[in-house]
Amino acid sequence: MHTVVVGTSGTTAEDVIAVARGNARVELSGEALEALGRAREIVDALAAKPEPVYGVSTGFGALASRHISPELRAQLQRNTVRSHAAGMGPRVEREVVRALMFLRLKTVASGHTGVRPSVAQTMADLLNAGITPVVHEYGSLGCSGDLAPLSHCALALMGEGDAEGPDGVVRPAGELLAEHGIEPVELREKEGLALLNGTDGMLGMLVMALADLRTLYTSADITAALTLEALLGSEKVLAPELHAIRPHPGQGAAAANMAAVLKGSGLTGHFQEESAPRVQDAYSVRCAPQVAGAGRDTIAHAALVASRELASAVDNPVVLPDGRVESNGNFHGAPVAYVLDFLAIAAADLGSIAERRTDRLLDKNRSHGLPPFLADDAGVDSGLMIAQYTQAALVSEMKRLAVPASADSIPSSAMQEDHVSMGWSAARKLRTAVDNLTRIIAIELYAATRALELRHGLTPAPASQAVLAAVRAAGVEGPGPDRFLAPDLAAADAFVRAGGLVAAVEPVTGPLA
Repeated sequence: MHTVVVGTSGTTAEDVIAVARGNARVELSGEALEALGRAREIVDALAAKPEPVYGVSTGFGALASRHISPELRAQLQRNTVRSHAAGMGPRVEREVVRALMFLRLKTVASGHTGVRPSVAQTMADLLNAGITPVVHEYGSLGCSGDLAPLSHCALALMGEGDAEGPDGVVRPAGELLAEHGIEPVELREKEGLALLNGTDGMLGMLVMALADLRTLYTSADITAALTLEALLGSEKVLAPELHAIRPHPGQGAAAANMAAVLKGSGLTGHFQEESAPRVQDAYSVRCAPQVAGAGRDTIAHAALVASRELASAVDNPVVLPDGRVESNGNFHGAPVAYVLDFLAIAAADLGSIAERRTDRLLDKNRSHGLPPFLADDAGVDSGLMIAQYTQAALVSEMKRLAVPASADSIPSSAMQEDHVSMGWSAARKLRTAVDNLTRIIAIELYAATRALELRHGLTPAPASQAVLAAVRAAGVEGPGPDRFLAPDLAAADAFVRAGGLVAAVEPVTGPLA
């Protein structure tokens, strides 16, 4: 099994995905254990002083003015976790919780939180045992960290609350810890707060969304090329010299992908052979690289923000190398929230242009000789008419999901926490948007492959033929009389979701961007 070693200098997106989705084993480096020990010595020394230190010997948030006596501090930490574990709603996905737990461990291992090495080890032990705390949809405002989600994870470390075992069954966390020989932690000064105060949930969802969107954008370049081909469009708009004079990197990459897919096509360039020759293709076809390219550049910016956050130690207060323990605002989720919303906007626009291309394939007045709705016997058969309705409904929802969560703020904690990021909400809606975008691309794929097979006497590009073979092998049926359509669409969705489009094309084209 792959092992991820957690040190003091952050982590990588690849490691987050390996732990969250691949169940990679987690180990703490010797450097991290030493840093944890040094920081804990500083916290213990401050705890022994009579002067109050926020997070060590005081209450939290709006209750920070109360100095807590030594005999009540362990109770304070326990109470903080219990009271903050106030989430509601459906359970959050296992991969999200594992990413959240791993990223919190990453910050703890930095040596800036003052958590004991034994607590960090217990966090790693839970991940390695496949114990996943039950975390709920609602409870984070994206400021002071993802408080309620992280609290439910900390509760499991204490042997309280519910968790899912490696068998997928939800049981009391204490039972699961006992079965795996894991001793529940007894929290000491600052530790409860340090386990709750981070952007880990929204960051984990950002990292996974970026991985999914990279594949989806390449997949969308492929389906756009298939549609251009099926509409007998012009590949000349993909010429690299045209994109060099507007040098957005994403645009050039998208155009190059489409050109690679279309190389050797017998369907492109037929403008002048029609009774009503075209001068240009419609925007949804001609401007596909510009729209997809802008989204690619958005992904690049979001990945830069994610890389900075992955290298960060997010806690309040933090232990500094010179021994100071200082309050700060680094837990504010604004940097992550903004790019989560930005990605939702880009994804909605990519879904929108894909739906417009699909609609052109189905409209006999704009499809340049294809049958209405790609039906076998139009009138008797409805063809893909309602598949486009489904696609349109998904696009409509994506436009609603593109409304930014980060533009909102709801004051909390008796106005102490009076401006919040709503980054968790931005991340949750982005996950839905990514799911919807996958389905939208799958429907364009379904329509474009059927349309290509209806262009009798014309030979698609070798890469397009590879897609056709792979899609049919995946259980997506071709043209013919009307049939129960949902299974075909589900098979197309599964094909796209698994990266099947890219896997089918690259043996022909070479690596795509």
